[in-house]
Amino acid sequence: MTERSFTGKVAFVTGAGGGIGRAAAELFAARGASVAAVDVNGDICAETVARITQAGGKAIAITADLTSEDAVSGAITRCVTELGGLHCAFNNAGVNSPQFAFHEMTKSEWDRMIAINLTSVFLCMKHEIAHMLAAGGGAIVNTASGAGVVPAAGLPHYTAAKHGVLGLVKVAAQEYARRGIRVNAICPGVTDTPMMQAYIRGNAELEAAMNATLPMGRMGRPDEMAQAAVWLCSDAASFVSGESMMVDGASVCR
Repeated sequence: MTERSFTGKVAFVTGAGGGIGRAAAELFAARGASVAAVDVNGDICAETVARITQAGGKAIAITADLTSEDAVSGAITRCVTELGGLHCAFNNAGVNSPQFAFHEMTKSEWDRMIAINLTSVFLCMKHEIAHMLAAGGGAIVNTASGAGVVPAAGLPHYTAAKHGVLGLVKVAAQEYARRGIRVNAICPGVTDTPMMQAYIRGNAELEAAMNATLPMGRMGRPDEMAQAAVWLCSDAASFVSGESMMVDGASVCR
């Protein structure tokens, strides 16, 4: 990638209010893209847009509940109408959960996780692909997880959702390979995001214990995940599709 390799392109980024999504939105903009920053929380989404515009980039904030197909369709329509197209999409929005024993998992917890971490990805892909077909192609990257490749104990719903994301990537990559659309995923390891810090709650001992279990002795940074996602959307990855890229500091070696 060059420093302005996305000049003239439009990127649609979900979960852009913080963490990996904000880092990706800012990186797309720094590389020249106009960015539709999408999040269910309008206030933090607006903060991302403010950071981009202050740095000299172009972005719009879109507040949307991505479990609603009408909301997804509306968000993509706004992106195309206000920014002039849709060339790259990073479907990153998601949630985590407390751990549950498999037999104690409630259906409401299961439904919530599947709706946000899997169904929303399907809906975004569906409408992104429809536009990209009409426009002549594009690139899509989804955020999966190490739990999309190996099980996460105590998180059967999260594991199922992230495995499902990789399934969507594979089928779409093959179905649209000859129609100019590439589809890939990143599989982040433990990453130092606001979501992770909310889990740690300032407990230095817990954070140190977590870091001690990681091969590099530290968590990943949001910008490290963003670099992988943005590269997969770039022309530098023009022959990469159907890939699930581990970005986890050797935590999962397959």
